[in-house]
Amino acid sequence: MTEQTTFTESDRTDGVEPDMVDQNHAPKSVAPSSGVQPMNMIQALNSAIDTKMSEDPNVLSFGEDAGYFGGVFRVTDQLQQKHGLTRSFDAPISECGIVAAAIGMGAYGLRPVVEIQFADYIYPAYDQIVSEAAKLRYRSGGQFTAPITVRSPYG
Repeated sequence: MTEQTTFTESDRTDGVEPDMVDQNHAPKSVAPSSGVQPMNMIQALNSAIDTKMSEDPNVLSFGEDAGYFGGVFRVTDQLQQKHGLTRSFDAPISECGIVAAAIGMGAYGLRPVVEIQFADYIYPAYDQIVSEAAKLRYRSGGQFTAPITVRSPYG
């Protein structure tokens, strides 16, 4: 006959037995230092894009519904209102066209941050990313680069 052990919620260790945890190396709760604001991923992305757009006038943001509406997950929320229509704008529903435009802008010195609405939609832009953006430096003998950021939410 085997002995049955009963655990309570306070005994829960997410699959790790209590004697397996080395208390010297266990994660500790760390309170944010002064000046650091806790934020979720969407807020962090918005803050990062906003910061770069504030620091560098060559940084711009565009994509499907990424201007006026701020993107489907609101990552680019308020960027158009803050930085204007020429730096944060909506693009047509053409993933290939969005990335191609970004590559051209990058070749002329701009630094576009583009959003493909959903990761499942990035495949039409795949050729532009792999055959154009990734190889532009080598195909132009180092005269042009494509300093672009392509974002695409998933999950």
